[in-house]
Amino acid sequence: MTASPALVDHLFRHAAGQMVARIARILGPGHLDLAEEVVQDALLRALQTWPYGGVPDNPRGWLFQVARNRALDLIRRETNWRGLLDRTDLIETLTPQGVQDHGESVLDEELAMMFMCCHPALHPAARVPLTLKLVGGFSIEEIAGALLTRRTTIAQRLVRAKRQIRDEKIPLEIPSADALAERIDPVIEVLYLLFNEGYAAHGGENLTRADLCAEAIRLAKLLVQLPHPAFAPRLHALLALMLFQASRLPARVNDLGDLLLLSEQDRSRWDQGLIAEGFRHFDRALSGKEITSFHVEAAIGAYHAAGTDRAATDWPYLLRLYDDLLALKPTPIVALNRAIALAMVEGPEAGIRALEEIKAHEAFRDYYLLPAVLAGLEVRAGAMAVAARHYREALAMPCSAPERRFMRRELARLTDVKSPSARHW
Repeated sequence: MTASPALVDHLFRHAAGQMVARIARILGPGHLDLAEEVVQDALLRALQTWPYGGVPDNPRGWLFQVARNRALDLIRRETNWRGLLDRTDLIETLTPQGVQDHGESVLDEELAMMFMCCHPALHPAARVPLTLKLVGGFSIEEIAGALLTRRTTIAQRLVRAKRQIRDEKIPLEIPSADALAERIDPVIEVLYLLFNEGYAAHGGENLTRADLCAEAIRLAKLLVQLPHPAFAPRLHALLALMLFQASRLPARVNDLGDLLLLSEQDRSRWDQGLIAEGFRHFDRALSGKEITSFHVEAAIGAYHAAGTDRAATDWPYLLRLYDDLLALKPTPIVALNRAIALAMVEGPEAGIRALEEIKAHEAFRDYYLLPAVLAGLEVRAGAMAVAARHYREALAMPCSAPERRFMRRELARLTDVKSPSARHW
């Protein structure tokens, strides 16, 4: 098989977390840098040799073997790592075939790494980048680009987090059954934030980051395998929500990369496989007595996923779901989405009033979507000049390039007397 940088990147991405977790578990979480270094060396070796010699029959095993040998070499030769000589016997017992094992040991190691990255002692701002770096195999540049944060800031957060893990001896392990219920929420929060950033990027050239969505789904699938019935329904609800949302990714932009509203999307492009998988997890989410915000969000996603005709949308039903969601999760963003549903039921003026009540919230200080939604509702209400003012306000705020192009087109329609009325949210 001919090797390409894209192929190497794909294989490395899906093996890096396993390799780092396995080596770090032997060396101890205080030596994450060494584990990462030897895994990175394995990637570089693959990029140098595979284009000429071809991809090995067991590429994961090959990468793992190179990383293992490099770790042994550094520990024996480098003064910085000589204190780990007593661990070399354990590293030597690892075989290339071991990384192929998708059974309990590999699952445990990745889960242990995830729980360490999301430990409550770590600063919340460090948890997402640390998870992407150590579990997902993302580079610092990729993380900085995905989170719209400077590379130096991401690097500093990672350094501080690793130092804290070392100094406070934060363990690389799955919490005990008693502690698991208390430790699961930070992990869930990280996956939820990670998926949302992929589904609606806050800036950059692309509306979505499918790689972030895919990684969040992959990690959520690891979590649902935990044998803990108390919070299993919540995890299945989160995964169902992700799958329903991800099913629409192919239809969210046109061939030019321009934003398409839900009403404009070609529903035949929605991924029916992801939708079917989402419904399977949604059914399992309903097995418990607890109803969380993830259950309600998944129910909203399920309703849209099952619909074939936007004109037949039962907006009063969706408004009731948003009422339930707001009761469980009284955040400004939920209130904004509820206002959209309210406008579909009671008219644009009702939605505008609801948004005016919350627009002063700090969360909307630089959030383009609130004035953009207000603009769309003002169009429906016939107030074109007011709508144009809101679009100008939204365009002064951070957003992705497709969102910016969308709003500029809508503003042009409003200010061009020869063109039809702008579309509405």
